[in-house]
Amino acid sequence: MKKALITGITGQDGSYLAELLLLKGYDVHGIVRRSSSFNRSRIDHLYTDPHLPETRLFLHYGDLADSGQLTEIIYNIKPDEIYHLGSQSHVRVSFDLSEYTGDITGLGTTRLLEAVRRSGIKTRFYQASSSEMFGSAPAPQNERSPFQPLSPYAAAKVYAYWMARNYRDGYGLFACNGILFNHESPRRGEAFVTRKITRGIAQILAGKDKRLYLGNLNAKRDWGYAPEYVEVMWRMLQLDRPDDFVVGTGEAHSVNEFLDAACAYAGLDRAEHVEVDEKYFRPREVDSLRADCRLAREKLGWAPKIGFADLVKIMMDFDLEKAGLASPGEGKAVLERCGFGWAKDF
Repeated sequence: MKKALITGITGQDGSYLAELLLLKGYDVHGIVRRSSSFNRSRIDHLYTDPHLPETRLFLHYGDLADSGQLTEIIYNIKPDEIYHLGSQSHVRVSFDLSEYTGDITGLGTTRLLEAVRRSGIKTRFYQASSSEMFGSAPAPQNERSPFQPLSPYAAAKVYAYWMARNYRDGYGLFACNGILFNHESPRRGEAFVTRKITRGIAQILAGKDKRLYLGNLNAKRDWGYAPEYVEVMWRMLQLDRPDDFVVGTGEAHSVNEFLDAACAYAGLDRAEHVEVDEKYFRPREVDSLRADCRLAREKLGWAPKIGFADLVKIMMDFDLEKAGLASPGEGKAVLERCGFGWAKDF
């Protein structure tokens, strides 16, 4: 039975990855930060009493700022695979918390890699890189495109990317960078624009809010469905040799298009309820990100099943039902048809 360690297990990707690995028969260990209030709603359905013999999900207190604790966790668990997903991941917030973002998102990766090196264990390491690293590089972007980061978050991710490459080339560590383009789901944080839109529309229709305030509507992103992307993370660590991969759908859509599709599906007149507020603009904007993921298709045998229109419907169905409203149900039907019943959101 393989053992996997996940940083950021309580986040969107971490929770789906834990779910997938448990289905594959892994023992799954996750690192969580100590807090007086629990923030584990995404993995509540996976959690069982650690005293039970059948338990295969285990949580450990740790912090990406604490190298000593990371070293102890890795040495004691001796995981076969490490999925490093934890970070300060909000791009707009990174401008306000630039030093913290550099410490956690950038140096946190170094602390993990060094803990692996010092422990002497043989493990496979996945580094969650980001399409934001490409910044102003022209679309479509692939593994050979230049990194031109336009935010503290993106700069920290570039640093982490190169540290993973250096530990791979310098110490022989099996380390892969997954350069994932935007991927969304019902578990996306409510401060991120896609979930802000779908949740905001549902709240307005339920009579709980009157307005939805957004920032730059012209930014274009390559949006996919998160459970598909955690599968490709796993596939990377099953290769004979480590490599770096761009992962996305190959299509770009603007925030404005996402908003239009969500409003049309839910039956909301956006002209009456949606406004632009400049406080949500970034100091530097990334105009367009679109993946050229031919290498992932060729070497990993991976291709996305969920397209842009269906993604909007999946998220809208979830937030309508969460607000106590009836949903059209088209998104839920897509998930059943495409075999994503294991992602327990509905």
